Order: sequence, then C-alpha cells, then structure tokens
Amino acid sequence: MIMENILVWLTIGSSILSFLFLVLTFMAIRKKKIIGSTIRFLCVLLFLSLAALFATITVATQGYRALTHEEIAAVVKTEPLGEKMVMTHFKFPDGKEVSYKLAGDAFYVDAHILKWKSVANILGLHTAYELDRVSGRYADIQDELSKPRTLYAISADKPLNMFNLRQRYVFLSPLLDAQYGSAAFISMDKPAKYEIRVSTTGLLIREIQ
Repeated sequence: MIMENILVWLTIGSSILSFLFLVLTFMAIRKKKIIGSTIRFLCVLLFLSLAALFATITVATQGYRALTHEEIAAVVKTEPLGEKMVMTHFKFPDGKEVSYKLAGDAFYVDAHILKWKSVANILGLHTAYELDRVSGRYADIQDELSKPRTLYAISADKPLNMFNLRQRYVFLSPLLDAQYGSAAFISMDKPAKYEIRVSTTGLLIREIQ
C-alpha cells in the first residue's frame, strides 16, 4: 500500500509539473522567447514521460504485495474427496477465501517475484510477490500425461502486469534487479493444514497444526 501511494503521488506530481511547464511554454512563446520556450517544452516532455512511467508501474504492480521478510502468502486446508481428488480451501492475508477442487497426489502453487534495484527502493519499490496459479500434481509422470488436469488462476485480472512488462520493455531494466517465477508443491493425501510462505528466495509450504 505504501509503495502504491508513493507512486500515485509521484504520478500526480509529475503531471502537475508537466502542466505548469506547458503554461510557461505558452507564455514564453507569446513573448517570442525561442530558447526559453524550447527548454520549457523539453521539461513538459520530461515530466509527461515520468508521469507515464510512474502510472504504468502503479497499474502493473496492482496485486503484488511488498515482501521484506519471509511471510505467509496463504493458509490452505486440504479435504480428500476420494482417490487422487482433493478440495483445497485457501485463505489469503486480506481475508479472502477461495476453494479449488484439485486432481492429483499433491497441490502445486507458483508465484511471480519482483526484486527492485536500490534506485527503485528510493521510490518505495521493494521486493514484491504475487501468487499466480494453483494446480493438482501427480507423482507418477504417466498419470500426469493421461489423467485429468486441474489448474486455476489465483492472481487478479488487470490491464497490465509488471512481470510481463519487464519481459517486453527494455526501459524498465534500470529499475528491476530480477524477476522470476517460484513454485512449491506438497502431498495432499490426508486432511491437513498448510502455510504457503514466500521469501526473497522463493516459495515454501509448511504443514501446521
């Protein structure tokens, strides 16, 4: 939330400065100050570019949670329904609860993790993560190839995703130190309760009481 608030204010501030320099540009043009109007117009373009950059990052990082240490990404309860079929009940830190019916011997979860460089930390951008998908996983490769597959999206739909943008646009390279996927899975052959935890090194799953 702090990260998003800082980016919003930077977007607003850059937009206001671009507007002010636009007004100053017109004033310089009316006074026929060619050099002055050119410099002011370049400032308009600069702050417009910064506003667009901050706005893009704000939208693209929606759904990502700031990560400063190992923390709980979700708590999962498993409820076996029969052979190789389990109902999983996910509870997320924001209170949201979702259930998924999975086929397989284990449940598998993956996530996107973004690690920012020091210059981006100044803007309030720190290592962040977003759980992406959950699926059933078979222990035997032949089962994986022939038996029913179950796969669900966990991440929220949004117009832009920082993970995808970084792969397409080089201009984000100076800000992002690394972006990678991480995954973990654990057997779901009994009723149990688990914590899905995430750290800067990736995901892990622990059974809890």
